[in-house]
Amino acid sequence: MNDTSMHSPSSVPSLPSVSSVPSLPSVSSLPAVPSAPARTASRRSVLRGLGVATVAGTAAVCLPAAAAHAAPAGRRTSGASGTYALTLVHLGRDGAPTTDYRTLLTALSGPDAGTGREFKKSPSTVTVQVPAGRYMLDSTLSTRPVGEENWGNDWLVQPRLDIDRDMTLVLDARVARPVDIRPPVADARYEQTGAFAEVTYEGVTGFANLMSMSLDLRVAHLGPDAERGTVRTWVDMYWRRPGGVCALGYAFRGERALTGLVRHPAPGDLATLVVRAGGPASGGGTALVSFAPSAGASPALGLPVPAGTSGTFLCTPERGAWDLVYGSPSEPETPANNYFVLEQSFTPGSTTVHTFDTPVLGPALDSSHGARPLAQRTGDTLDLAVPLLADGEGHAPTSPLFTASTVTLHRNGTLVGTRRGEKPGHASFTVPAGRAAYRLTASATRSRGSVTAAWTFTSAATATATDLPLSAVRFGPDVALDGTAPAHTTSRVAVTVEGAARRSGVRSLTVSVSTDRGATWTRAAVTGGRITVTTPGPGKAVSLRAELTDAHGNTLTQTHIDAYVTRAATGAR
Repeated sequence: MNDTSMHSPSSVPSLPSVSSVPSLPSVSSLPAVPSAPARTASRRSVLRGLGVATVAGTAAVCLPAAAAHAAPAGRRTSGASGTYALTLVHLGRDGAPTTDYRTLLTALSGPDAGTGREFKKSPSTVTVQVPAGRYMLDSTLSTRPVGEENWGNDWLVQPRLDIDRDMTLVLDARVARPVDIRPPVADARYEQTGAFAEVTYEGVTGFANLMSMSLDLRVAHLGPDAERGTVRTWVDMYWRRPGGVCALGYAFRGERALTGLVRHPAPGDLATLVVRAGGPASGGGTALVSFAPSAGASPALGLPVPAGTSGTFLCTPERGAWDLVYGSPSEPETPANNYFVLEQSFTPGSTTVHTFDTPVLGPALDSSHGARPLAQRTGDTLDLAVPLLADGEGHAPTSPLFTASTVTLHRNGTLVGTRRGEKPGHASFTVPAGRAAYRLTASATRSRGSVTAAWTFTSAATATATDLPLSAVRFGPDVALDGTAPAHTTSRVAVTVEGAARRSGVRSLTVSVSTDRGATWTRAAVTGGRITVTTPGPGKAVSLRAELTDAHGNTLTQTHIDAYVTRAATGAR
């Protein structure tokens, strides 16, 4: 379980611990944690509680929903204070009182809106004074079946609890129905499930969830329906298989929480994602790949993928978009280098392949992987955040490996400034307002080879953020996962234009090839979006250069020294 995490889009997964048995002491008041922005300034966002428990057993079939028990209301005790007595009675699967529970009461309105209270194992019946208002309640009742090593959990969720009088709620595990989700592959081994509920009321969002490490999980809706479309529920289940993960997720929106869930997808109902791990500049090692839905929290099951191999994910397209986080192998004491492929949609039966850490490393301007490249002028400020060492597929690294980095800006031939040692392709400059001709040069040196991009364009002060007319050229040689191409062979290398020239048109494009690290260059004709390259002997390198002018006269000179290296022609791919 040490590679399990709660997935959060656009961030590197963290790795919380998981207890082997539910922890159950006393009543406490929990602080509010921010969620989505409220619609009204007077509202606060609500508690996001995380319940973690280890459970066991085998789920069965989904049966019709059963209503929660509710005892008759007692006398009113609010007086002028507007508070009422709420009594919670906890019953286990055998119908007897139980202290193996964890219950959260989240205030969605009233004076406590944006806060929550937690009750654990103290005792089976708890009475608490609460202000009048709308609440969300969820309760986990834990059971250790006879002869079983681990616990089973019954999760009861009441999205709408209106407290306007003294009330008694009986939280009965017997109303819950099984969660039965199974992948269509025989080699999958169950790992974990995350069940989630989110309720929005008058601009306040309440969130509850249960983490389970057993198939013995049952769920039920309690109480009346909430307002139309205000309840979001989802269940994500993860299974591990040799060299891969099954990620099965299902999401719903309506007026009620779930009462049981049965899903047995066929092979054709799932999508396949193949992640290929190239050899980074640091050498071999093992990448850690996380794959989880983009919308809503989810437990992310990390998949180790050794360099030079691949891992496979099977996922449910109906869960919505998915996020892929690729953690590249890194040396000790160096920052973790991650690649993000966010909000990727899939179709049933499809196969998608992503390859990371292979050449040619270079600038990427049209990549949809991770953060959008930035090259803008706002007023008198030029801001540059162009990934200069994006990998062969355009994935932008968070912490690329480099030994030197420089960005230089000239205005009408006069040096404005130089930035050194920052993240390659990142810099900011303040310039005079008047229109002028600029030359912007960014370079990065690696342990072997370098990348340089030099752009020319005209610019003047702008009232709003305006994109600079920068272009980039991407090269796509046919290389193995270790980044090498066979020596003494002739192959076709893809040439792709990105950025301003792709939008406005290309006036001219010249590509040259060098096999002596740029001492001499040979022109290579671009035909059908490709050039022909004859590789040198084993252990040597191919260097590439592109000279481009777009339809408006803006230019680019882009040079890759040692863009990719060669191996003996019999080398494994």
